This record gives sequence, C-alpha cells and structure tokens, in this order.
Amino acid sequence: MISRFVLLALLACLIWVRPIQAQESSPSPATSPTAQPGKSFDPTEATKAWLATVPADQRAKSDAYFEGGYWLLLWNFLVGAAISTFLLASKFSAQLRDFAERLTGSKTLQVAIYVIVYTLVVSIVSFPLAFYQQFIREHQYGFATQTFGPWFVEQLIGLTVGLIAGTIALSILYAVFRRAPRSWWILGTLVAVVLSFIGNLVAPVYVEPLFNTYKPLTDPKIRDPILAMARANEIPVTQVFEVDASRQTTRISANVAGMLGTTRIALNDNLIKQCTLPEIRAVMAHEMGHYVLNHGAKLTIYFGIVALFGFAIAKFFFDWALRIWGERWDVRGISDPAGLPLLTLIFITFAFLMTPILNSIVRVTEREADQFGMNTSREPDGESKVALKLGAYRKLDPSPLEEFIFFDHPSGRARIQMAMDWKAAHLPAGNLNAPEPATD
Repeated sequence: MISRFVLLALLACLIWVRPIQAQESSPSPATSPTAQPGKSFDPTEATKAWLATVPADQRAKSDAYFEGGYWLLLWNFLVGAAISTFLLASKFSAQLRDFAERLTGSKTLQVAIYVIVYTLVVSIVSFPLAFYQQFIREHQYGFATQTFGPWFVEQLIGLTVGLIAGTIALSILYAVFRRAPRSWWILGTLVAVVLSFIGNLVAPVYVEPLFNTYKPLTDPKIRDPILAMARANEIPVTQVFEVDASRQTTRISANVAGMLGTTRIALNDNLIKQCTLPEIRAVMAHEMGHYVLNHGAKLTIYFGIVALFGFAIAKFFFDWALRIWGERWDVRGISDPAGLPLLTLIFITFAFLMTPILNSIVRVTEREADQFGMNTSREPDGESKVALKLGAYRKLDPSPLEEFIFFDHPSGRARIQMAMDWKAAHLPAGNLNAPEPATD
C-alpha cells in the first residue's frame, strides 16, 4: 500500500487535493415522504420524514461503522507516531542514511535511496492496520467486493505509484532544505503546493486508469441529461465515462476532474445500477458544482495556507527536538534525510490536531456544491434519496460537535434539510418557450 506516513510527511493530507467525489452506498428504502411543496409544506418535518424511512437496524449499522472511524483516526495517528519514534530512537533512520551515503556521493540519490527503503519499511510495519481498515472491515460491513488477491495487487500498484511520487517529491523538498536551511519552511510550502497542482493534473489521466477501466457511457437516457447540464454550465466535455468500480466496492461515486484540456466527467457503474435518473442527476450536478466553483484550485490554496502554518510549526519543533535529542538520534539537521521520521511525526501530529479545521474546510465546499447541484438538477427528492444512501456508511444524524470534528461532508440530515428548504421555496423552472422581448 502507499505509505500514509510518507505522504503525511509531504503534508499530502493538507495540500494534495484529490478529485472531489460523492461516494454513496446501498440503495435507500423504497418508501419516501410524499408531501409536496405548498402552504402546508414544512421542510423540517419533511426532513424528519425522510430520516424516518431508514430502518433502525440499518441506522445502527451505519452509525457503528462511522463511529468506528473515530477510533481508527486515533489508531492511525498512534501507529504513525510509534513508527516514527522507533525509527529515530533505534537509530534505524540514521543507519539507513549512512547506508545511502556508502552507496553514492550524490545527495539527491542518497535521499532517493533513503525514501525508497523508508517507504517499504513503513508500509510493511503499518500493513496490519491497513489490512484491517481497508479490507477486513470493509468486507464486514458489506462495502468491499474484491477477494484478497486482486485487492493486494492493487495495493502493490498503489505502493509503486507512491514510491515514484514520494521519491520525486521528497528529493525536491530536500534539495530545497539543503539550499535554504533557514527559510526551508516557506519554500517547502511553495514546492508542496506546486506538487499538489501537478498531482491534480496528472492523477485523473495517468493514475486512476491503473485501477479502473474508463469507457464512454452509451445509454442516452443517462448520458444526454448529464451532457446537457455540462453544456449549460460551460464544462468543456463531449463524453461521459463509466467506471467499473463494482469489481472493488458497492459504493457509488462520480467526479468531474481535470484541467487544461483534461477535463473528464465520470460515474461508476454502481451509480448506474443502484440509482434512478433523478438521483444520478443530483449526484452529477453536485460534481459539476465542484468544477464550476473551482473547488480544486480553492482547496489547494486553502490547504496551502494551512500547510504554511504546518511547516512553520515543523521548523520550530524540529529545531527544538534536535537541540535535545539530535546527538542521540544522530540527525544532523533539516537537510539530513535521517530526520524524515521526525518531520513525519510533527506533521501527522499537526494534521491529527487540525482534523476539525481540515474537515470544516472541505465540508464548506461540499455544502456549496450541494447548493449548486440543487439549483442545477432541480431534484430535491433525488438529492434526499442520495443523502440516505450516504447514510449506509456515514452517520445520518450526528450531534453538531460530531459533525464539526469528524465530517468532511455535510451529514445526511443537513443535506436533506437543504433539499427540503429548496423544495419549500418551489423555484419556478422558467418558460423556455417565451418570446424574445421586443426591441426598438
């Protein structure tokens, strides 16, 4: 698997903005509220009625799955911190640096050798937790469809991609560290943001097809309304692609990703199989909202600001730790790759403590995309049904504190409330056949 700790060392959790996806799961209950907008239509009561359609056992299962993620967040942090601490205290990191120095005199190659071995070691040590989280637990809750063999092959592919990307990125960052030992935290942030932008450009075209097959969607009943919404919002595409995600998961997903001529609209086959046309329209309109509202670029900037704060904190604590334990760990300074576990420890601690802020930043953009999607698809009931499907793996009705800390998307309750508020407003669709106004 891709080493989450190397990626965290790059602050990837802060500045590597993936194509934003709406991921749903098993179909919602067949029944739904039948109230129609009008004088007696109460959005709050309608929201309660939608939530009441979910059986108690399904609600309990989804709550247990999502709440288990709270503990996994903690365990991932503790495991990452323990690995970093061990690599420093045992001097394994310093020994690995010495090994790289014996192989070559090139500083860049030394960093590359260090990163490759470091990534492999961390990936192996952290594999049991990843195996439980990504394979065993997903099968226990019915979200995964792959057997171990195909799943493990994809982890190896991901590890290979991570090795290449991590080696290149860290080699560049350590070159910055060597040339700017005092201002490395500022220049490092700039480099990280640039790498994030490049990653956003490259991943949809070259990385995602390594895991799934993209083919043109041919069903005109599904394709044509999506293309019509895209044309109405000036999204430069002429095709819609279908992704064979069902061989990996039961979740439904979609995205509008790419830039500079690489823009692509894609929805997975689970979305087609599990959802009605209004639901598909609601999901795709939401994804178009991310594109039209430039959320990819905005999130890169927002997280770049957070990353700058993180790099500044890293500089302070890195220097402080070296003054106390530098000789014991045999770490020479910021330009020494043996200090990577220390940087990782600082960054994952920062990211862990910043979880509510990071989630809130993403949640705000998701809320904006929801509103855009609602105005574009004009499918409040479709939006509500999709929100219930999210409830298969995301707690539908959390407390405000839970939503603030743990939710990077609006809760199902919040999304349905938004849709019902829109429905209560009963916005007119407009008369497209109205004559043009007279001109003098």
